[in-house]
Amino acid sequence: LCCLCFICPRVEIRGTEHLPPDDGPAPAPVFVANHASQIDLAVVYSLGRKFKWISKDSVRYLPGVGLIMTLSQHVFIVRSGKNKKSVSNLYQQSNNAIQSGMPMFFFPQGTRRMAGRLPFKDGAYKVAMENESQIVPVSINIPLTCWNSWYPMCLLWGGSVDNVVLTVHEPIQAKKDMDKEELKKKSYDAIFSEVPLIGEEIKEFKKRK
Repeated sequence: LCCLCFICPRVEIRGTEHLPPDDGPAPAPVFVANHASQIDLAVVYSLGRKFKWISKDSVRYLPGVGLIMTLSQHVFIVRSGKNKKSVSNLYQQSNNAIQSGMPMFFFPQGTRRMAGRLPFKDGAYKVAMENESQIVPVSINIPLTCWNSWYPMCLLWGGSVDNVVLTVHEPIQAKKDMDKEELKKKSYDAIFSEVPLIGEEIKEFKKRK
Protein backbone atom coordinates (compact mmCIF):
# COMPACT_ATOMS: atom_id res chain seq x y z
CA LEU A 1 0.00 0.00 0.00
CA CYS A 2 2.84 2.41 0.86
CA CYS A 3 4.48 1.67 -2.49
CA LEU A 4 1.29 2.40 -4.40
CA CYS A 5 0.76 5.64 -2.48
CA PHE A 6 4.28 7.08 -2.67
CA ILE A 7 6.50 5.17 -5.13
CA CYS A 8 4.61 4.04 -8.23
CA PRO A 9 1.09 3.31 -9.47
CA ARG A 10 1.57 -0.45 -9.69
CA VAL A 11 3.90 -3.31 -8.81
CA GLU A 12 4.05 -5.52 -11.91
CA ILE A 13 4.71 -9.20 -11.29
CA ARG A 14 6.12 -11.41 -14.04
CA GLY A 15 6.61 -15.16 -13.93
CA THR A 16 3.76 -15.87 -11.50
CA GLU A 17 3.65 -19.41 -12.86
CA HIS A 18 6.93 -20.02 -11.02
CA LEU A 19 5.54 -19.10 -7.59
CA PRO A 20 5.24 -22.12 -5.27
CA PRO A 21 1.79 -22.53 -3.67
CA ASP A 22 1.35 -20.61 -0.42
CA ASP A 23 0.22 -23.72 1.46
CA GLY A 24 2.61 -26.20 -0.11
CA PRO A 25 4.17 -29.14 1.73
CA ALA A 26 7.39 -29.01 3.75
CA PRO A 27 10.16 -28.36 3.11
CA ALA A 28 9.11 -24.83 2.20
CA PRO A 29 11.02 -22.89 -0.49
CA VAL A 30 13.82 -20.37 -0.02
CA PHE A 31 13.28 -17.06 -1.83
CA VAL A 32 16.38 -15.08 -2.86
CA ALA A 33 16.45 -11.59 -4.39
CA ASN A 34 18.72 -8.65 -5.15
CA HIS A 35 18.69 -5.83 -2.60
CA ALA A 36 18.96 -2.18 -3.67
CA SER A 37 16.83 -0.23 -1.17
CA GLN A 38 14.50 -0.39 1.83
CA ILE A 39 11.60 -0.36 -0.64
CA ASP A 40 12.48 -3.96 -1.50
CA LEU A 41 11.08 -5.05 1.87
CA ALA A 42 7.67 -3.67 0.95
CA VAL A 43 7.37 -4.55 -2.74
CA VAL A 44 8.05 -8.28 -2.31
CA TYR A 45 4.82 -8.62 -0.32
CA SER A 46 3.10 -8.02 -3.66
CA LEU A 47 4.00 -11.64 -4.43
CA GLY A 48 1.14 -12.65 -2.14
CA ARG A 49 3.19 -15.21 -0.24
CA LYS A 50 3.99 -15.69 3.44
CA PHE A 51 7.62 -15.90 4.51
CA LYS A 52 10.06 -15.04 7.26
CA TRP A 53 12.91 -12.56 6.87
CA ILE A 54 16.55 -12.66 7.79
CA SER A 55 17.34 -9.20 9.17
CA LYS A 56 20.21 -7.46 10.94
CA ASP A 57 19.70 -7.30 14.69
CA SER A 58 19.51 -3.48 14.84
CA VAL A 59 16.18 -3.54 12.96
CA ARG A 60 14.42 -4.92 16.05
CA TYR A 61 14.96 -1.52 17.72
CA LEU A 62 13.24 0.51 15.00
CA PRO A 63 9.90 1.96 16.15
CA GLY A 64 6.95 -0.02 14.83
CA VAL A 65 8.80 -2.19 12.31
CA GLY A 66 11.05 -3.75 14.95
CA LEU A 67 8.14 -4.69 17.18
CA ILE A 68 6.18 -6.21 14.31
CA MET A 69 9.16 -8.28 13.16
CA THR A 70 9.90 -9.45 16.70
CA LEU A 71 6.30 -10.50 17.34
CA SER A 72 6.22 -12.24 13.94
CA GLN A 73 9.34 -14.19 14.94
CA HIS A 74 11.48 -13.16 12.02
CA VAL A 75 15.15 -14.15 12.26
CA PHE A 76 17.66 -11.54 13.46
CA ILE A 77 21.41 -11.80 13.04
CA VAL A 78 24.40 -9.88 14.38
CA ARG A 79 26.48 -9.19 11.26
CA SER A 80 29.79 -8.22 12.84
CA GLY A 81 32.01 -9.01 15.81
CA LYS A 82 31.54 -12.19 17.82
CA ASN A 83 28.44 -13.46 16.09
CA LYS A 84 28.99 -17.23 16.05
CA LYS A 85 25.93 -17.82 18.26
CA SER A 86 23.85 -15.48 16.09
CA VAL A 87 24.79 -17.33 12.89
CA SER A 88 23.99 -20.69 14.51
CA ASN A 89 20.62 -19.29 15.55
CA LEU A 90 19.99 -18.16 11.96
CA TYR A 91 20.39 -21.68 10.62
CA GLN A 92 18.39 -23.30 13.41
CA GLN A 93 15.43 -20.92 13.11
CA SER A 94 15.51 -21.04 9.31
CA ASN A 95 15.54 -24.84 9.30
CA ASN A 96 12.69 -24.97 11.80
CA ALA A 97 10.60 -22.57 9.71
CA ILE A 98 11.19 -24.43 6.45
CA GLN A 99 10.42 -27.82 7.98
CA SER A 100 7.17 -26.40 9.38
CA GLY A 101 6.16 -25.18 5.91
CA MET A 102 7.11 -21.50 6.30
CA PRO A 103 9.30 -20.14 3.46
CA MET A 104 12.38 -18.03 4.19
CA PHE A 105 13.30 -14.88 2.25
CA PHE A 106 16.97 -13.93 1.89
CA PHE A 107 18.80 -11.03 0.31
CA PRO A 108 22.02 -13.00 -0.30
CA GLN A 109 24.04 -9.87 -1.12
CA GLY A 110 23.90 -9.24 2.63
CA THR A 111 23.36 -5.49 2.39
CA ARG A 112 21.72 -2.86 0.19
CA ARG A 113 23.56 -1.66 -2.91
CA MET A 114 21.90 0.49 -5.58
CA ALA A 115 24.85 0.38 -7.99
CA GLY A 116 27.29 -2.51 -7.86
CA ARG A 117 26.46 -6.19 -7.91
CA LEU A 118 27.80 -7.69 -4.72
CA PRO A 119 28.57 -11.42 -4.65
CA PHE A 120 26.05 -13.67 -2.92
CA LYS A 121 26.80 -14.97 0.55
CA ASP A 122 26.37 -18.63 1.52
CA GLY A 123 23.56 -18.49 4.11
CA ALA A 124 20.50 -18.96 1.89
CA TYR A 125 22.16 -21.77 -0.03
CA LYS A 126 23.29 -23.65 3.06
CA VAL A 127 19.72 -23.53 4.35
CA ALA A 128 18.26 -24.65 1.01
CA MET A 129 20.74 -27.51 0.64
CA GLU A 130 20.33 -28.69 4.23
CA ASN A 131 16.54 -28.88 3.80
CA GLU A 132 16.59 -29.84 0.10
CA SER A 133 14.27 -26.93 -0.60
CA GLN A 134 13.50 -25.19 -3.86
CA ILE A 135 15.36 -21.91 -4.38
CA VAL A 136 13.10 -19.27 -5.95
CA PRO A 137 15.10 -16.41 -7.53
CA VAL A 138 13.28 -13.06 -7.65
CA SER A 139 14.47 -9.97 -9.55
CA ILE A 140 13.49 -6.61 -8.06
CA ASN A 141 13.65 -3.78 -10.57
CA ILE A 142 12.85 -0.37 -9.08
CA PRO A 143 13.26 2.17 -11.92
CA LEU A 144 15.42 5.19 -11.15
CA THR A 145 12.47 7.40 -12.12
CA CYS A 146 10.74 6.26 -8.92
CA TRP A 147 13.22 8.25 -6.85
CA ASN A 148 12.79 11.67 -8.44
CA SER A 149 9.30 11.63 -9.97
CA TRP A 150 7.47 13.29 -7.05
CA TYR A 151 4.78 10.62 -7.40
CA PRO A 152 1.84 11.00 -6.87
CA MET A 153 2.18 14.81 -7.00
CA CYS A 154 3.58 14.57 -10.54
CA LEU A 155 0.22 13.33 -11.78
CA LEU A 156 -1.18 16.83 -11.20
CA TRP A 157 0.98 18.25 -14.01
CA GLY A 158 0.75 15.24 -16.32
CA GLY A 159 3.90 13.50 -15.17
CA SER A 160 4.37 9.74 -15.05
CA VAL A 161 6.48 7.11 -13.33
CA ASP A 162 7.45 3.59 -14.35
CA ASN A 163 6.12 0.61 -12.43
CA VAL A 164 8.23 -1.48 -10.09
CA VAL A 165 8.72 -4.93 -11.64
CA LEU A 166 9.16 -8.21 -9.79
CA THR A 167 10.25 -11.16 -11.92
CA VAL A 168 9.90 -14.65 -10.45
CA HIS A 169 12.26 -17.13 -12.09
CA GLU A 170 11.98 -20.89 -12.41
CA PRO A 171 12.74 -22.54 -9.04
CA ILE A 172 16.02 -24.39 -8.62
CA GLN A 173 15.84 -27.65 -6.67
CA ALA A 174 18.59 -27.79 -4.07
CA LYS A 175 20.10 -31.07 -2.83
CA LYS A 176 22.53 -31.72 0.01
CA ASP A 177 25.26 -33.00 -2.30
CA MET A 178 25.07 -30.14 -4.83
CA ASP A 179 27.81 -27.62 -5.56
CA LYS A 180 26.93 -24.53 -3.51
CA GLU A 181 28.85 -22.19 -5.81
CA GLU A 182 26.95 -23.50 -8.81
CA LEU A 183 23.63 -22.86 -7.05
CA LYS A 184 24.74 -19.33 -6.22
CA LYS A 185 25.77 -18.67 -9.82
CA LYS A 186 22.51 -20.00 -11.26
CA SER A 187 20.36 -17.81 -9.04
CA TYR A 188 22.70 -14.81 -9.42
CA ASP A 189 22.57 -15.02 -13.22
CA ALA A 190 18.79 -15.43 -13.21
CA ILE A 191 18.17 -12.51 -10.85
CA PHE A 192 20.46 -10.01 -12.56
CA SER A 193 19.24 -10.99 -16.03
CA GLU A 194 16.21 -8.79 -15.27
CA VAL A 195 17.95 -5.95 -13.40
CA PRO A 196 19.28 -3.11 -15.61
CA LEU A 197 22.86 -1.98 -15.26
CA ILE A 198 23.30 1.50 -13.76
CA GLY A 199 26.14 3.89 -13.03
CA GLU A 200 29.53 2.28 -12.55
CA GLU A 201 28.11 -1.14 -13.40
CA ILE A 202 27.87 -0.09 -17.07
CA LYS A 203 31.57 0.83 -17.15
CA GLU A 204 32.56 -2.46 -15.50
CA PHE A 205 30.38 -4.44 -17.92
CA LYS A 206 32.00 -2.73 -20.91
CA LYS A 207 35.46 -3.52 -19.52
CA ARG A 208 34.59 -7.21 -19.25
CA LYS A 209 33.27 -7.20 -22.81
